[in-house]
Amino acid sequence: MSSTSFQKTFTIGGALTVQRMGYGAMRITGQGIWGPPKDHAEAIRVLQRAVELGVDFIDTADSYGPHVSEELIAEALHPYKPGLVIATKGGFDRTGPNQWQMNGRPEHLQSALAGSLERLKLDRIDLYQLHRIDPNVPFEKMMEFLARAQQDGLIKYIGLSEVSVAQIKKAEAFVEIVSVQNKYSVDNRDWESVLKYCEETGKAFIPWNPLNANNATSMGKLEAIAKQLNATPHQVALSWLLHHSPNILLIPGTSSVKHLEQNLAAAAIVLDEAVMKELNSIGK
Repeated sequence: MSSTSFQKTFTIGGALTVQRMGYGAMRITGQGIWGPPKDHAEAIRVLQRAVELGVDFIDTADSYGPHVSEELIAEALHPYKPGLVIATKGGFDRTGPNQWQMNGRPEHLQSALAGSLERLKLDRIDLYQLHRIDPNVPFEKMMEFLARAQQDGLIKYIGLSEVSVAQIKKAEAFVEIVSVQNKYSVDNRDWESVLKYCEETGKAFIPWNPLNANNATSMGKLEAIAKQLNATPHQVALSWLLHHSPNILLIPGTSSVKHLEQNLAAAAIVLDEAVMKELNSIGK
């Protein structure tokens, strides 16, 4: 799956072609992904600068804030530039900073979707993702809601988050799944089988937490390679993802314009076969 060059774009659902380096809008909220940002003006600048630099895929969720991220996106970018794809998610209740409670009840998802449409000032969500599969709600009830919302024209495409291959296949008995958003990075490849399944079936794979860096060994290797390339470890980790599989869409998040620009610059880094081999060894 690796090479020394990579495809710059990916087409979601066979119709929405986007740059593979996108932006994740979770970090423009307050501490603990709760409340408004510390610097409102900088959050607006981040969103506007992302689009100026060619980002045409922005990922958010009703639970970021909650609601704050979606409101900021509309404030900064509406009316939206043609071709800009905004993906959002539903399926969590928020009760405080860093507190997340799954809620996949159809009535909650209905309210979440309606709220997202209103806050984003959209008539239809291009990519709506079930934030989690709630084990306390019948699976078919969640899927039936998504299918109905799609039939009603409120959703164009449907995605899932933190799911196994078996769960994707189960969902596909009800709806077409065009994307999967799972935790994945150069040093955390627990979902490798899901990535491969998505690549084989033409689905976008959207990794979150693209630099796990949970141990000194992996971080040390990344730092050494980054020094060779005159880059940051985070840039190397992002570049590896772009090289690793052509269906990966990146959504690195930040609340800083400077950090945003550093992230997007990772798309210009070319990794040769020797570097890719060394990076591949980190996750094994």
